[in-house]
Amino acid sequence: MKKFFKNHFTALTVTSSLVLVSMLNACGEKAQESNPPKTEYTDTVSVEAEVVKLSELNISRSFSGTLEGEEQANIVSKIPERIVGIKVSVGEHIQAGTVMFELDKGGASSQFYQSQAVFLNAQKDYERMKNLFNEGAVSRQALDQTQTGFEVAKANFDAAKNTVEITSPISGVVTAINVNIGEIANPAIVMATVANISRMKAKFNVGESEVPSFYTGQQVQIYSEMNPDVIQSGKIFQLSKSANVQSRTFEMQAIFSNTNDRWFKPGMFCRVNVNLKTKKDARVIPLAAVVKSNNTNGVYLINDNKSYYKTITTGITDGKLIEVVSGLNVGDKIVTLGMNNLKDGTVVVISNN
Repeated sequence: MKKFFKNHFTALTVTSSLVLVSMLNACGEKAQESNPPKTEYTDTVSVEAEVVKLSELNISRSFSGTLEGEEQANIVSKIPERIVGIKVSVGEHIQAGTVMFELDKGGASSQFYQSQAVFLNAQKDYERMKNLFNEGAVSRQALDQTQTGFEVAKANFDAAKNTVEITSPISGVVTAINVNIGEIANPAIVMATVANISRMKAKFNVGESEVPSFYTGQQVQIYSEMNPDVIQSGKIFQLSKSANVQSRTFEMQAIFSNTNDRWFKPGMFCRVNVNLKTKKDARVIPLAAVVKSNNTNGVYLINDNKSYYKTITTGITDGKLIEVVSGLNVGDKIVTLGMNNLKDGTVVVISNN
């Protein structure tokens, strides 16, 4: 009986030991599963980059302006009278002295027929007096008095004629006609415009802070947004000495030659590009490369294929490139695209060359 209990106890002990070992092994396996071996990962970021270089930096501005002919005349009437004839058309090239409008010669405001009658009578008297003087019938003084009366009558008639036959004071192209036959010509209203458009003026306004950047003879580029491919070179020829009291801006005028087909027309809107400042051998980088942080400018500098943020001091910009005053050297490689994913020590792969 003792032998039975002894053998049974031994077997139970062995079995318990095996179960305990199995449990310990199982726990070890679970521990290994919950704590896998650590693997180190190195993230890389694809970026575009450029090097700091020396370049000429031109600072330019574009202004809105309006065009006029270099020589331009607004045609107005001297008297309020009915328009009975329009002798020219828009686009027609005319010479100085060409009759453009005819007004009613018999109207209440016209002195045409009255002055014409006085002139014709004075002309007859003068011709008769010359014949008498040649025959010795009258004195030189009498002839001179008659001649003076004739010349005064002629001047009055010419003036009256010019009020009803309105002429162009310049040679050029009729760019606008603003009245119709039958209307009353009002001295306060421009009837037409004549302009010499072989050369044009561009008028534009600039702010007070920009005035010191302008000077007579300064080169400009003029174009219209309707056809930006047609660009003419010109120069500043007039600078306003006082500001407009309402806009507080200063008027500038540039002169330029029109195209052979006279594409630019008076009254058109235009753009005037002006180079305000030029700096040679400036250290420049793309403006897009600049990263602002805590009110300072900086870039991501690439060194040994890793990015590092570098604070820089910037200068002038043309909108595409910006000057680097300090913080970078010529030849330094900086990130120009992909900066948002970077921090100090990030490994980068340059995707552009």
